[in-house]
Amino acid sequence: MTVLPSPEEIEAVRTPAGGWKRNQLAAWGVPWPPPKGWKDELAERWKAARQDDAPPPPRPTPAPDGFAQETLDFG
Repeated sequence: MTVLPSPEEIEAVRTPAGGWKRNQLAAWGVPWPPPKGWKDELAERWKAARQDDAPPPPRPTPAPDGFAQETLDFG
């Protein structure tokens, strides 16, 4: 089972460049490339899991085949 991180835990593991590592996102059940809104969705699932008798929202669906995300090179 995937461990749901708190919003604080999500922010705490940012890289010095301001992003997140692929393996960390995978540990949280976030597909690569991470879809828009993934942080908000994880935060909502984390909050829902802490409410009594409320099932967490469903996990995100993987990106469709052929989906490509533009990569920016700031170096």
